[in-house]
Amino acid sequence: MDEIKVTVVNRRDRANLMLRYIDPATGRQKYKSAGTNEMKAATKAAGKWEDELRDGRYAAPCRINWDEFRRRYEDEALPQLAPRTAEPRAAILNHVEAILSPRKLADLTAERLSYLQAELRKDRVTGVGEKKRTIPGLKDSTIAGQLAHLRSILSWAVNVGMLRAVPKINKPTRNLGGKMMRGRPVTGEEFDRMLAKVETVRPIDHLRWQRYLRGLWLSGLRLEESLALSWDGDAPFLVDLSGKYPRFRIYAEAEKGHKNRLLPMTPDFAEWLLTTPQALRRGPVFDLGDKPGRQRDLGNTGRIMSAIGERAGVKVNVDKRGSIEVVKFASAHDLRRSFATRWASKVKPATLQLLMRHSAIETTLRYYVAQDADDVAAELWSGFASGNTSGNNGQVGHHIPEMTADASHAAAKT
Repeated sequence: MDEIKVTVVNRRDRANLMLRYIDPATGRQKYKSAGTNEMKAATKAAGKWEDELRDGRYAAPCRINWDEFRRRYEDEALPQLAPRTAEPRAAILNHVEAILSPRKLADLTAERLSYLQAELRKDRVTGVGEKKRTIPGLKDSTIAGQLAHLRSILSWAVNVGMLRAVPKINKPTRNLGGKMMRGRPVTGEEFDRMLAKVETVRPIDHLRWQRYLRGLWLSGLRLEESLALSWDGDAPFLVDLSGKYPRFRIYAEAEKGHKNRLLPMTPDFAEWLLTTPQALRRGPVFDLGDKPGRQRDLGNTGRIMSAIGERAGVKVNVDKRGSIEVVKFASAHDLRRSFATRWASKVKPATLQLLMRHSAIETTLRYYVAQDADDVAAELWSGFASGNTSGNNGQVGHHIPEMTADASHAAAKT
């Protein structure tokens, strides 16, 4: 950039003088209007622009069109992301196109993104006649998540030189309520109902899907992890039987945290897994594909799981948005929540963090906070009744005598 020299040129087809320099990286000539036809003022403007270019303070106007930007993002950035990240990013790009219809990437200004947020919150009506229905707008917590993905997308555009700067994005702050679980753990009775209803959703291959549900229940695997889990030694996510105990071997490309990891599996899942005959231990552990050698995709699997939850009538969340009641039925992730809740009462937080493959302990601790108060109370009272809570070897009765007024007063003073 130190080689840049800006000169003043007079072009007959322009009313004002022009500023010109040769780009040292490409060898191409770059032009800009001086904004004046007086040589003295133009020379001063040339010196100022030259300083900006040499110091890297000048940013050319962004002229890349939206279609070109999206094509490059989908070719260069999306393939590097995990499916759980790539899918919502593709979704927010679809929302941007449908609502804002940008011609250029630079059309995404702070004002337009504020309008996008307002439109995402609105209910919309689809269909006509008997098929007419109202689809509720997105919750603020969902909008906040989608805008965070959009910020990451636009940051990528800045890094590769397509955009000068990320426009200001004001994320919604009302009704976010912190990072609460959107579903809840499925109970044992509800899980049995789901197993019983699998055949009504998948009449032909219900045995495979019943096995799959039981595997999710016992393993705590994420949906994409369960579809990737393999018996094959060269797979990115596999069952490792080389050690004393069965374990998961996960390579970075198949793991949400993008790290190579060797992790334990729970004894009940390991025992269940090893009931698979030796001759069948090849390929996917959960083979759900309709054709040999081709696994079912993530979105379709998730929809089938939700359909099973709905057929079993297992509601994990009911959200009222105005006059509309939105019901969330049990999904694969709710079975993962059940796994976490069961083991939270049996292992230390650090151990559960390993079992759940959480990158942050704060995520794991939510399952301890979410434990049912009655379950915790039962555990506390069980220890109290045994007489071993303070080294007391005598049996402590369940009856708690009422305090006298004097005893109560003394206790308060203490």
